[in-house]
Amino acid sequence: MLAIRLLAEPERLDTLVLPVRPGPGDDDPARPAPAGATLPDGVAEEAAALAPAARLTGRPGEVQAQLRPGRDPGRLLLLGVGDGDEAGWRTAGAALARAAKDETHVTLAMPTEATSAAVRGLVEGLLLASYRFRMTDAGTAPALAGVDIVVTDPDAHAAAVEVARTTARMTRFARDLTNTPSSVKNPEWFADQVAALAADVPDLHLRVRGPDELAAEGFGGILAVGGGSASGPRLVELDWRPADARTHVVLVGKGITFDTGGISIKPVASMKLMRKDMAGAAAVVAATLGAAALRLPVRVTTLAPLAENMLSGSAFRPGDIVRHYGGTTSETTNSDAEGRLVLADALAYAVAELEPDLLVDLATLTGANAVALGKRTGALYSENEGLAADVLAAISAAGEAAWRMPLPADYAEHLGSELADLHSSPDRGAGSVMAALYLREFTGGLRDRWLHVDMSAPSWADGDDAELTRGATGWGVRSLLRWLGSLG
Repeated sequence: MLAIRLLAEPERLDTLVLPVRPGPGDDDPARPAPAGATLPDGVAEEAAALAPAARLTGRPGEVQAQLRPGRDPGRLLLLGVGDGDEAGWRTAGAALARAAKDETHVTLAMPTEATSAAVRGLVEGLLLASYRFRMTDAGTAPALAGVDIVVTDPDAHAAAVEVARTTARMTRFARDLTNTPSSVKNPEWFADQVAALAADVPDLHLRVRGPDELAAEGFGGILAVGGGSASGPRLVELDWRPADARTHVVLVGKGITFDTGGISIKPVASMKLMRKDMAGAAAVVAATLGAAALRLPVRVTTLAPLAENMLSGSAFRPGDIVRHYGGTTSETTNSDAEGRLVLADALAYAVAELEPDLLVDLATLTGANAVALGKRTGALYSENEGLAADVLAAISAAGEAAWRMPLPADYAEHLGSELADLHSSPDRGAGSVMAALYLREFTGGLRDRWLHVDMSAPSWADGDDAELTRGATGWGVRSLLRWLGSLG
């Protein structure tokens, strides 16, 4: 990641960045914000003249470059930050990471009244937009290696930078997990990546169940979905257990490391990006590691049921009856509706054994998510008004997006089966809603403290956009850390 420093005065001025805000009126020109640092003679006046001449609006992410050969600084960047809130600074940081990718180092002079929230947004934008994932050394990597942020009181913003750095590092880890091709990424590999980061972290405990343990304990959904693959399934249980925790949250994330659709095989166009079908597991694991790194005073137990849904002679069949953890049975007539089967096991286990105060799951569960809400917004379900409001507020503050969806009582009748307790893949009702209603059946006494997010659509970006880069977005890590931080 970029090396980011907080300074009281600039040490290098080869490239200087000055924030620009909109004018006070709609027709007033944008203007540079007064910097708290001492600038070289004439730079502030030059920036003030350049902003209206370049017709800058001051909107977040707007960038204007000015070359100054033979002078110090040699390059001046005017950076739009909008009204100066955290979201505007996050967008500005992302734009700066791209505009300065050919520089080796830049110095940004923050306004005198800059808040810690603004600094956090800036750092998150810089670190997230500069992310790259490649499986080869070929190609040109961004040259930008360091950013100095000049503020009036560096000590006052040090904690905000640390939170932003940890949040970005864990989001980048989730992106790495999700972007990794499934020729490398199977359930065992995923569990090994978690183990490597969790090793020797105080108060962080890891258990990984393999196929034999899953069979002995009755995790029939995970075993059914993973049964068609030569790479056996796993259940990762990662427990952050600080001594001062007053609340216990269980996070569950869908971890299908590749999804062919099984016997109900997907067409090629729908299968080529199915390495992303474990993005929910990546998000909850990364958020838990982030909670441990930040020493958040909340207990977090994460369950990541991991399986590869493959087509073979041992794959489960449409029409099979699956017996889940705890004994509930599901009739499944579509092996491409596999994610809910592994989540059902994990939810049932959490309710029976872990006794959490709150239960939250994230999953790339349905294509219907994108049909209903587009590419950037997750579908959120909960019967708990307070929990839904708190999580939605955290999602918004983190710069992500979700929309609360209904859980209609009359749709629940479609889950009836003549052969089993439930039908996991009925062909009636709205797809994302039906999946949520099915999962609700496994929440037991925690039904009124459960929240589900179908985040299939926002887990992947088709191109660079603000702090997102093409490929996996790491959706949910920022939101979960923001929400978990509010529970302490």
